[in-house]
Amino acid sequence: MLAVAGAGSVALPGLAEAGSGFPLVSRGKAATIVVSPGDLPGVRRVAGDLAADVERVTGVRPVVTDVVPAHGPVVLVGTLGHSPLVDALVAAGRLDVSGIAGKWETSLSQVVDGRLVLTGSDQRGVIYGVYEVSRRIGVSPWYWWADVPPARASELHIPGERFSLGTPHVKYRGFFINDENPALGTWAPAYFGPGLAPGFPNGFNHEFFAKVFETMLRLRANYLWPAVWGRAFAEDDPLNHATAKEYGVVMGTSHEAPMMRGIEEWNRHAVPAVRDAAGNITTPGHDPYGGTGEWSFRRNGEAIKAYWTDGIRRMAREDFEGVVTLGMRGNGDVSLPDGDGIELMQEIIAAERDILARELSTDVPQVWTLYKEVQRYWAQGLRPPDDVIVVFTDDNWGNVRKHPDLSLPPHPGGYGLYYHFDYVGGGRNYKWVDTALLANTWEQLHQASAYGNDRLWVANVGDMKGNELPLQFFLDYAWNPSALPVERLSTWEREFASANFGSALASDIASVLHDYGRLQSRRKPELLNRRITLQPDGAIVYDDQATPFSLVNYRELDRVTDEWQALAARSARISARLPAAYRDAFYELVGYEVTASANLYALRRAEFTNLLYAAQGRASANGLAAVTEARFADDLALAEKYNTGIAGGKWKGFQTQPHIDYGDVARYGPNAPWQQPELNNVALPDVIFPAVRRLSLPAEASLGVAVDGSPEAWPGAAGRPVLPEFSPFQSAPAQYIDVFNRGRTPFRCTVSAGAPWVLVEPRGGRVGEELRMTVRIDWSRAPKGVTTVPITVSGAGESVVVDAVVAHRDAPAPWRRGFVEAGGYVSMEASHCSANVSAGPVSWRPIPDLGRTGAGMTPFPVTAASRAAGAGPRLEYRMTLFTPGPVTVWAYLSPRSNVLQGDGLRYAVSFDDAAPQVVNITKATGADDMTMNRQWERTTSDNVNLTSTRHVVAAPGPHVLKVWMVDPAVVVQKLVVDTGGLRPSYLGPPESMRWPG
Repeated sequence: MLAVAGAGSVALPGLAEAGSGFPLVSRGKAATIVVSPGDLPGVRRVAGDLAADVERVTGVRPVVTDVVPAHGPVVLVGTLGHSPLVDALVAAGRLDVSGIAGKWETSLSQVVDGRLVLTGSDQRGVIYGVYEVSRRIGVSPWYWWADVPPARASELHIPGERFSLGTPHVKYRGFFINDENPALGTWAPAYFGPGLAPGFPNGFNHEFFAKVFETMLRLRANYLWPAVWGRAFAEDDPLNHATAKEYGVVMGTSHEAPMMRGIEEWNRHAVPAVRDAAGNITTPGHDPYGGTGEWSFRRNGEAIKAYWTDGIRRMAREDFEGVVTLGMRGNGDVSLPDGDGIELMQEIIAAERDILARELSTDVPQVWTLYKEVQRYWAQGLRPPDDVIVVFTDDNWGNVRKHPDLSLPPHPGGYGLYYHFDYVGGGRNYKWVDTALLANTWEQLHQASAYGNDRLWVANVGDMKGNELPLQFFLDYAWNPSALPVERLSTWEREFASANFGSALASDIASVLHDYGRLQSRRKPELLNRRITLQPDGAIVYDDQATPFSLVNYRELDRVTDEWQALAARSARISARLPAAYRDAFYELVGYEVTASANLYALRRAEFTNLLYAAQGRASANGLAAVTEARFADDLALAEKYNTGIAGGKWKGFQTQPHIDYGDVARYGPNAPWQQPELNNVALPDVIFPAVRRLSLPAEASLGVAVDGSPEAWPGAAGRPVLPEFSPFQSAPAQYIDVFNRGRTPFRCTVSAGAPWVLVEPRGGRVGEELRMTVRIDWSRAPKGVTTVPITVSGAGESVVVDAVVAHRDAPAPWRRGFVEAGGYVSMEASHCSANVSAGPVSWRPIPDLGRTGAGMTPFPVTAASRAAGAGPRLEYRMTLFTPGPVTVWAYLSPRSNVLQGDGLRYAVSFDDAAPQVVNITKATGADDMTMNRQWERTTSDNVNLTSTRHVVAAPGPHVLKVWMVDPAVVVQKLVVDTGGLRPSYLGPPESMRWPG
């Protein structure tokens, strides 16, 4: 039998006990590694990597030779059909390769006649098998890129049973190095030396790409889109393509760069003509092909075709393996300047195919990527030739845009997926740290796989470094989706931690990484200074000098910031417990992103609290300005430690990505709302934006009062301050009154409540800058019904009366089931349903932590047919409502695109026995991932589709809210029933109290 590995960071069985298994290293001597001189170049090269890995672990370096020694243990590395030594074993009947012969990238390891044979169906099959041995002996794929120290051992014994990694599910699996300035673009030329193209020293040379290729193969990737920001892979080093061939890597070019030529190869040598409104050339241009220099198939078609022809000729001449990109987009990764007519794209693809047929072969793999507006051609019926892979994409924010139509015959060339862990564009770049949520990635990759998408997957990983975890997960899933069900996500995280830091603290580290992804997925850190509001007229308004989290409702900003501080503290404790050898790697893979993100939340809390307090006239605003500046200094110090304080300064210049000053139009111009801080395409160092305020305070004391739930301050604001309603069933944080000083001289304050069962703690005291008083109710003494109780705050010669509205409502025993209204709402995590009622084989299923505040519920199987409202599976939520009449049900949904073939994704909602109301999410939000309109920017930035339905509750008492599946692919995160008291917040109110039942 041929054992096949499951997914995960450690796929092979553990090492054998000393004295058993194959002795890779024993008693200070290493087995000899033998590889045939006529084998494929990637196989010959990887044999040397295996020797180096053994030395990293044991200090003993095996000899690599092409001659089988007369004595001693031997590791035989070779490809079927290319290694005479392996082929001889097969011919003699000593090695059965029937399970791998003729397959794609399929490995086999087995001890035969005392020799460890590492073979494969093809070059990469062997390479993956060799690197799997490296993983098993304790060399992480990230040993170089994240400075993970190898395990240390004096003896290495390999189990001898027959083993294979299996055949990959996705044929071409890889990533796109992109958006690489300033981080990678600063560091790489300094570390590896400049690019070799005259005048372009910032190019990446073959020594850089050699490190990339090695890591790709250790991760079982096979396909790369190289960096494009001012870089040209083929020109920056003439050895780049040769190095890819040496390693056995499949090269491609991004969706915007057809015919194996990066767009920079055009831009470096062409000057586009300038035309007037009538299309007449007013300033001539030029290019190397005698054209006008325009990247336009209509206006400069012959030159463009000649340029493409050179790309295919180079591919034929240099004889490297590649997948050729077809189609065309505008220069700068925008839509075509020639229009979007389907006939134009047909003409472009036909011209590219003619060039391939003439210069190479149309049998070479080809891909057409439906990125942004290109998907419109597919929707209008354009189909490429049958052998071309069609790549669907996500919306740049981790939401797949479209699935193949399962009601139609599949496209013969198969389907692919282009996915993002990094992005530059609207609503705002995200490229500083890893912000991927594995649960979300899993759910989207699972959908893609279920809809037959298995030919080519590529992930935009930005600088690569910084996105190690999501990249490895993406590639592991692409290799074998069935081995990574959602139930194994926590296991995968633990295996990732164990492979990089050892088993002792793996569970603790995995928990930190898990919670980091959960917290980070709520909002990209670059967007922490943007509040997005929907106006009554439907207009969407951005405020780039405001926090999206509420400063006054539900203590939201405090709660989320405190979660980050607790996570950073956990990370710091783990780092202190780790052996010193692991601490650099821990800082790179865990510590920096956790600590720096937590620090950014602390900075934003101090900054925006400062601005609020300054508007209220609080003396404490000045201290918060100083705290903000201290956290900014900490941000710089954390980056400096990354650049110079770890790994001997290896990463100097890498941690240079700005992430604080987004939106600063006055500093860097009209692109500031979405683009990183930069001038003339060069990143600017961060400054604090918005700027903090400092107050000039009078000497004399002056009373100020602010209350929970309001940004206003008294004396001065209109009316009397009113605290949020009190309820014995409330789950929201306790209400408070802030007494503060508007001057420099301290004063004493007193507080008196109008009823003895209203408890204020403390009841007064000295106010230097401010004093927070918590208000609670003694429910054993509070009267039934709704009562308003005045609370008088006095100090510095003034008084302010605050009203406390106390709702002590009856809840008879028959009502006490499910959630209970308090504060004018009922808030429920979607996974906390009272009943999950299936419809045949279809049911709602929880995906842990997929939502911003909990699990997400989504229909399974994901390929289930749509259902009529009321006929599909449903979720039921029992609740007690005290407020009859009109209510609004807010559904917090993951911001999924319309992946199906209809006009939008739908769900339905009903109360009790009323008819379900159908909501078309796509229409309700107006989000359009094709045009990337403001509605789309809002949903992706907020990471939620917020939709509502109106219902009428006839009477107080127990009720049942029902959420019905209409379409698959809908993810419900949270439900809030607003009975009239819901206050604005980003995440919605805390979950309501729940009685059993």
